[in-house]
Amino acid sequence: MAEAKEGYCDTETKINLSLFARQEIFSILTGNQAVAQGSIDSGLSLYFSYPMTPATGVMNELASNQIENNLLVFQSENEIAAINAALGASFSGARSMVGSSGGGFDLMAEALSFQGQTEIPLVVYLASRPGPSTGVPTYTSQGDLNAALYSGHGEFPRVVVAPGDPLELIEKTNESFYISEKFRSLVIIISDKHLAESEFSVSELTKPSLKIEMQRPIPGKDIVKTSSYEHSADGITTESSLDIEENIKSRLKKKDKIKQEIEKFEMFKIHGNRNSKNLVVGWGSTKGAVLDAINGLDVKFLQIIYVEPFSSQIKKELQKAEKIILIENNSTSQLGDLIIQKTGIEIKDKILKYDGRPFFSDKLNEKIKEILNGS
Repeated sequence: MAEAKEGYCDTETKINLSLFARQEIFSILTGNQAVAQGSIDSGLSLYFSYPMTPATGVMNELASNQIENNLLVFQSENEIAAINAALGASFSGARSMVGSSGGGFDLMAEALSFQGQTEIPLVVYLASRPGPSTGVPTYTSQGDLNAALYSGHGEFPRVVVAPGDPLELIEKTNESFYISEKFRSLVIIISDKHLAESEFSVSELTKPSLKIEMQRPIPGKDIVKTSSYEHSADGITTESSLDIEENIKSRLKKKDKIKQEIEKFEMFKIHGNRNSKNLVVGWGSTKGAVLDAINGLDVKFLQIIYVEPFSSQIKKELQKAEKIILIENNSTSQLGDLIIQKTGIEIKDKILKYDGRPFFSDKLNEKIKEILNGS
């Protein structure tokens, strides 16, 4: 005992940590726990999933508190069954969500298109990992952005939102349910292994949850018909050229209305020195590493949160910059390609990482300084 005390006392102080004030909120959350909390705050009734790393954590979190939160978690036999069951439950009036990772999400592509035709509200959680195929299942990647943006055949509106930390995941999951129900649309929340399973300290309060109202007709209360075929307003299959054209126009108008509504939310954030002419652009889980990496540098960080619809204000931010650096956890700069498509601006300076590991802030800091210094 004496030796232990002597060893304890024979130390030198390296770091002094200050205590949080009593009134300050402090908790530890993973990204998956945040998605679960955001869905509970939104009045989730049913969560459907087939286990697949790294999305499984949401299913486990929700399943552990089903009774307290008055919801049901159902593990189906596969991902195709999960998403179709979620659509069926949503059609009947239950607030539903389905979650998976890349390979499972691929299997859901036909049902995503089915949603576009039937206009049954649906929220999908996509937690990415390295591919293709089974890839490196327990590591991280931002390689599935294009899958979220383009999976499913035909032309129909969708929303793709990419939060960067648990606080944003809680808020944007709530917004996803709000948008999905109000516009009877598909909303995809995209995350990855790093964000989904890492633990984050949270010392802020989330915004008050949006009130979600169900104003559509519900089977059992009304006669409701829908179809995977192009159909009339009362759900009857049609091949009329006039009906087909009007339905497509209606879906395009819905896309515009969704964008107008989402513009009320934070579609992107600016961090760092807002007056800087040096701009770093990123999305999703890179947020934490980027914020640490630019600390002390003459740089501002444009964090894109809503990937689809894409804010028209982003082009203005890009045009104000003299030096732009794109940071992504993939090999093909999928966000960079989208920026070209939406703005016509090509970002030539890129820092890409695709070894299954997340960015480390010290290494990222070095690379950013190299580009800024022209080396």
